[in-house]
Amino acid sequence: MGFVIAVDGPAASGKGTIAVKLGALYGFPVLDTGLLYRAVGVKVLESGGDLGDEAAAVAAAKALDPQELERPEVRTRAAGEAASRVAIYTPVRQVLRDFQLAFAAQEPGAVLDGRDIGTVIAPRAPAKLYVTASPEVRAERRWKQLTGQGETVAYEDILADIRIRDERDGARAESPMRPADDAVLLDTTEMSIDAAFDAARRIVEAARSRWETAKG
Repeated sequence: MGFVIAVDGPAASGKGTIAVKLGALYGFPVLDTGLLYRAVGVKVLESGGDLGDEAAAVAAAKALDPQELERPEVRTRAAGEAASRVAIYTPVRQVLRDFQLAFAAQEPGAVLDGRDIGTVIAPRAPAKLYVTASPEVRAERRWKQLTGQGETVAYEDILADIRIRDERDGARAESPMRPADDAVLLDTTEMSIDAAFDAARRIVEAARSRWETAKG
């Protein structure tokens, strides 16, 4: 394993933007693992399937083409809800786990953002961050993102979505959303994106220094 940076946290915490900026800083490829689950959910819906059908979700995961992560449909509000629904299925997570493990194995390093990177996918990652923010701030950020994409949605509905997803993600029998024991908590509630990235950069630089020292 190279220098893997695991960036975990709930929806709209800022982890995705931080991950992209870290990838650009170090020249590492970046994977938004949430897009995998969004793409699976969208695939189920577009095939006329039921998100409550585990077999349909597993089949969609097995047939997933990485190119589908680039589709604008996976960044909609509906895709986010669908992702939360299919992510509860252990077989779906197992199928997508292989994709994430292969991505994390790249040299000289990689950045992965999600909800269980530091605990399940890359527990030995040298750098682990858990990025969070208050539900209200996260809802405002997501509302601005969705309305900027042309979706018509109320802030109150987004806040309700986020609270439901937090509860669902935290209650998963397998890999519930939680910080890894050795992750550094970064609360971005009152931070600008520049301030949040600078804090993340300093956390990663400290981890990189320890990692290089340990390598000798």
